[in-house]
Amino acid sequence: MRRRDFNKGIVGSAIAWPPAARAQQAEQVRRIGVLMGLEAEDAGAKTEAAELERGLQERGWIEGRNLELKFGWSGAAPDLIQSSAKELVGSQCDVIVARSTLSVAALLKETHTVPIVFVVVVDPVGSGFVQSFARPGGNVTGFQNYEFTMIGKWPQLLREVAPQVQKIGFIYNPTTVPLGFLRNLETLTPSFSVQTVQVTVHDRAEIEPSIAALAREPGDGLVVLPDQFFAGNRAQVIASAAKHALPAVYPSDLWAKNGGLISYGPDPPDMFYRAASYVDRILKGEKPGDLPVQAPTKYELIINLKTAKALGLSVPPGLLNAADEVIE
Repeated sequence: MRRRDFNKGIVGSAIAWPPAARAQQAEQVRRIGVLMGLEAEDAGAKTEAAELERGLQERGWIEGRNLELKFGWSGAAPDLIQSSAKELVGSQCDVIVARSTLSVAALLKETHTVPIVFVVVVDPVGSGFVQSFARPGGNVTGFQNYEFTMIGKWPQLLREVAPQVQKIGFIYNPTTVPLGFLRNLETLTPSFSVQTVQVTVHDRAEIEPSIAALAREPGDGLVVLPDQFFAGNRAQVIASAAKHALPAVYPSDLWAKNGGLISYGPDPPDMFYRAASYVDRILKGEKPGDLPVQAPTKYELIINLKTAKALGLSVPPGLLNAADEVIE
């Protein structure tokens, strides 16, 4: 075949391809990393990942066609989170979605150029991730999940559901808790009508004895502060509180849905769904530093009546009516 005829054959074949086939072949595949900081078996993490994928699909990003999702399931251990961050950055992701303060901090040790969209971060300014909410600057933006003043709401709810409580233990890991909660705790403590105590836990081995010590006296209750460490050890905390018949308030829905007495906090799956909009805008050319950090749009109150009955508690009708979900 002469060269001219060969070239004509190529052009003719291209013209004969269906338009959809030509568009699909030309479509660029973008890689999105997701650093979860939780175990792959965590039911809540699976729901959050599914909501992120749903949000991306609604914006035309389909895995296997023009999108590749690469997850980093590391648990809550800082060293594992760091190694997962290193792997994701090294895999040339176009954008990385990061769940938690620890995950963002780990990623920023590896890159200041790859765009990062965070979810479930309490204090992005204080943590040094962004310059301000309105103008983040740099390569990071995302979705804040709490306001520090919420630390006054949790003991109020605990006293409503368990009015016999006279002393509240605020439990946290001092190496991972957002410090703004502790500052607000110091400020608000004089306004509480009950005695308070801070319970510090550094590793899994300290969870059970710390809760057991708090439960030795009647009239004690527990508030679990938002903390990546406790998110990764949720089941153990709930089981220990149940074992010692300790009324407890938790910071997000999965706690109550998995046996905790009552939870009040943001809806993480909804934030993952909303994060898809920022991933989409960045893939289309916008810079993360120009996208403002967004606050939660809703908080959910969830009451587990089964746990309340097991503790011998009668939940007031007003609190039940205010609940977004009641588990029976």
